[in-house]
Amino acid sequence: MVKICCIGAGYVGGPTMAVIALKCPEIEVAVVDISVSRITAWNSDALPIYEPGLDEVVKKCRGKNLFFSTDVEKHVSEADIVFVSVNTPTKTQGLGAGKAADLTYWESAARMIADVSKSNKIVVEKSTVPVKTAEAIEKILTHNSKGIDFQILSNPEFLAEGTAIQDLFNPDRVLIGGRETPEGQKAIAALRDVYAHWVPVDRIICSNLWSAELSKLAANAFLAQRISSVNAMSALCEATGADVSQVAHAVGKDTRIGPKFLNASVGFGGSCFQKDILNLVYICECNGLPEVANYWKQVIKINDYQKTRFVNWIVSSMFNTVSGKKIAILGFAFKKDTGDTRETPAIDVCKGLLGDKALLSIYDPQVNEEQIQRDLAMKKFDWDHPVHLQPMSPTSIKQVNVVWDAYAATKDAHGVCILTEWDEFKTLDYQRIYDNMRKPAFIFDGRNVVDEAKLRAIGFIVYSIGKPLDQWLKDMPAVA
Repeated sequence: MVKICCIGAGYVGGPTMAVIALKCPEIEVAVVDISVSRITAWNSDALPIYEPGLDEVVKKCRGKNLFFSTDVEKHVSEADIVFVSVNTPTKTQGLGAGKAADLTYWESAARMIADVSKSNKIVVEKSTVPVKTAEAIEKILTHNSKGIDFQILSNPEFLAEGTAIQDLFNPDRVLIGGRETPEGQKAIAALRDVYAHWVPVDRIICSNLWSAELSKLAANAFLAQRISSVNAMSALCEATGADVSQVAHAVGKDTRIGPKFLNASVGFGGSCFQKDILNLVYICECNGLPEVANYWKQVIKINDYQKTRFVNWIVSSMFNTVSGKKIAILGFAFKKDTGDTRETPAIDVCKGLLGDKALLSIYDPQVNEEQIQRDLAMKKFDWDHPVHLQPMSPTSIKQVNVVWDAYAATKDAHGVCILTEWDEFKTLDYQRIYDNMRKPAFIFDGRNVVDEAKLRAIGFIVYSIGKPLDQWLKDMPAVA
């Protein structure tokens, strides 16, 4: 029986290994992590991450050919293929701080693999890593190999949170990069055979190591660039009276462009986009390509600008102050159908409002109060380090109240901000919300999920990103 072990039981490792176990019943799959609480959760009825369809997959396989364990060394030593899916956070200090990836966890994983291995292994990069990481890992393994053969493969993940299980069941492509040697090609074939249990072979792309590593960064940079492009257009739409939804629809009808990732919003979030672009910027700078680095920096600048612009609209609309005013925040996760708050635009929007002394009432169907308070107290990039290395759980920010109902969040509020596109926000009883708010009642739709005309008919003053401005807003000074 082929044995697979995955180091790291997070958003990538857990779902990916669960699907491999489901689709390859003859393969034994172990997911290992040093976090006892995380592994305990994977072995319980309350999984540590929310992802539609994940529960069913895990329950079908767990205890049969899918195991979650803290006995890292045992499972690594027994495995034929070891996936490494540990954090590669942005460095917070030292050389490359704020841009370069911190490979501390990757290096310690590689050294542990070398220490405990008693048989030949295929080691697969599953984390998003900077180009040439495989070479560094290869050096650590070969210099500590004790005669054992290690083949390094890059198998980057292209999952989208919220649709991860469907993405795994039916991927656009599976990318496997390896050495262009007979041993490297044999290792590629072994991993390709695993995916070929359910993925058509013509969707399994094989390349050299560096191409595979760079393809992941490039894919995320291109997607983030599309969001920043439409968000840049949204500012121009507001200034001219155009409707960004109509512009995006027209642009997306061009088959060379297509309609995906053209929804204007308060900004992109998630664990990868900003981190990967910063990583790309750093690689470009290190390779003497400042013009290329500056090009990609602008994608992040526009994203930050969009969040700042949103906060400025809120404050300027409400008589240039939100001090002491209750603002309801609907949605804190970075997108719908996930509880993930990493780099969510809600953090920057909330911090901007708190800076003006607003009183926030926050509701998200999948994010708890502890997580929200932690996110609002944390410094940038700290979120991506293991919990035991993060700052101690903060004392609650007194201006923040987390509730479990949209109507409680909006009661007696001066304004409502929609920051995640949860489906339930489209069908709320907005007449009821209006009746229970202070007047004038404002709605700031950062995801363009509501019908502005209907809300204006109720009596709301509505700001929707990239849409023609409400007369109230037209009378305000221009927002930069």
